[in-house]
Amino acid sequence: MKQLNKELEQLIEGALAGAIHRGDLPEFEIPSIPVSPPKRAGQGDLSYPGMSLARLARKNPLEIANLIAATLPEADFIDKIEVAPPGFINCFLSESYLKGQVDRIIAEGEDFFQIDIGAGQKAQVEFVSANPSGPITIGHTRNAVVGDAMARLLEAAGYKVQREYYYNNAGNQMIVLGKSLMARYRQQLGEDINFPADYYQGEYLVEIAAELAEEHGDALKGAGWERFKDMAEARMFEWINRSLAAIDIKHDRFYNETSLFESERIWAVLEAMRDRGHIYQSPHWEGADDEEIADVRSKGYEPATWFRSTSFGDEKDRVMVKSDGVPTYTLPDIAYHRDKLERGFDIAVNVLGADHFSQAQVVKHGIRALNMDPDPIQVIFIQMVRAVRWNAETGKMEVVKQSKRAGDFDTLDELVEMTSADAVRYHMLARSPNSQLDFDVDQVVKQSNENPVYYIQNAYVRCAGIFREAQERGFNDDGADLSLLGEDELKFIRKALELGNVIEQAVRNYEPHKIAFFAQELAAVFHPIYDKVRVLHGEVPVDVAAARLRFYRAAGVVFYRLLRLMGMSAPERM
Repeated sequence: MKQLNKELEQLIEGALAGAIHRGDLPEFEIPSIPVSPPKRAGQGDLSYPGMSLARLARKNPLEIANLIAATLPEADFIDKIEVAPPGFINCFLSESYLKGQVDRIIAEGEDFFQIDIGAGQKAQVEFVSANPSGPITIGHTRNAVVGDAMARLLEAAGYKVQREYYYNNAGNQMIVLGKSLMARYRQQLGEDINFPADYYQGEYLVEIAAELAEEHGDALKGAGWERFKDMAEARMFEWINRSLAAIDIKHDRFYNETSLFESERIWAVLEAMRDRGHIYQSPHWEGADDEEIADVRSKGYEPATWFRSTSFGDEKDRVMVKSDGVPTYTLPDIAYHRDKLERGFDIAVNVLGADHFSQAQVVKHGIRALNMDPDPIQVIFIQMVRAVRWNAETGKMEVVKQSKRAGDFDTLDELVEMTSADAVRYHMLARSPNSQLDFDVDQVVKQSNENPVYYIQNAYVRCAGIFREAQERGFNDDGADLSLLGEDELKFIRKALELGNVIEQAVRNYEPHKIAFFAQELAAVFHPIYDKVRVLHGEVPVDVAAARLRFYRAAGVVFYRLLRLMGMSAPERM
């Protein structure tokens, strides 16, 4: 399927090159100026802002636009070109071309607008990457949905994509997890165990401890926290995988953080940075002021190992290894990203909480310190999300009560149970990750057009319903004469043909939420058409009915594609 905005851009750039060659315009480097749908009705289907060329061409923009329009070559999708002040080149699409796209859409099917900007390239999306110390929380859920949608869009753009989960199972939090489960297990055996406040408080550990006591009796009584850590980690990871599978998310690889320690890659990275002059030993960082130095001396700090990250624009240097010889999370993070780049990914997308912003910059500084290019590393930052619902007694929106089973947070499992997998996927995606999100539990379960999940899925349901009824009546769209389609149907096709550009922009700008916006916009175009454009109605001629049935077949293909790009199901009945 052609990306018509790209096709028109190329035609205009060719016309500009011809004008420069003929001497109608002075020599200049032709900039890439995007073509997009105009903001006002009646100004065509695609618009090129020629005003941007005025300075380069040293001419009035209206004169430039007229020159381009006069020399633009013919194309099968163009009906006419109009120039509008102050220098817009407006393209009106051919009706015959639009009607012909109905069969093209049907032929492409699930690959409708499979574009090739990433052809031959490898992309990785690393997302979720929650510590295996508890279930998937509502915050992790937003990360999961955004990451998986980004992966789906990269695939639609032609990239070969790997979904990766950085299995963060090293560090103090896992030690605490092991000790927490060990204490809960001994409580199950009847021991009077003090349970410290800094241990994991969630009821899920009590449940696991009860299962262990039932399976093993008191045979684990002498086991250390390490054994319990391994058992807790295994159970948590099974739970995490089940939760993600419930919303149609599956990772291709789980990268174990401990492998960076076992293989000593973290120390190899540290030495490589040291060899390049970016590592030093000191009780404090080199840029510390007198007050900081005095504070360090008063506390008797021993020298730590520092990364001179200020050389790369950081606000302060960062500790890589503490004075006790234990690495901070910065060192394995840098080692992990070095490994990513060495695996040959052209794009490596990280989906991280907004609180990781500074750390993400430090990692890029570390990659530069290793004399590697950090540009393939792209980061999508996720803002906070919370579940809310209307409290009729107080007359206010309130945060959903904390989970009894999970301890101190709401889980993905409970969110799906309260709503649905599709509701979770859409609403977690339908706002920019840069915005905080209130997940309205009451709104997302409504079976009405107020609920965008219902609104979008119902468009597909309506298409499926028409075909069920047609089949029951023995009616089909074989040999349909698409020239009989009207302006209403063409309005939908015009909008549907924007999908390729939406995919491209979502991929180039790492904005997967754009696909959710587009799905709702397209549904808003579709539903009024459905109410007007009847198929199986006594007053509709048979040949017109066949053409319209063919149109609804194409519309169903488009909505199916959109729903799957968002990771949602395409139900045929609701």
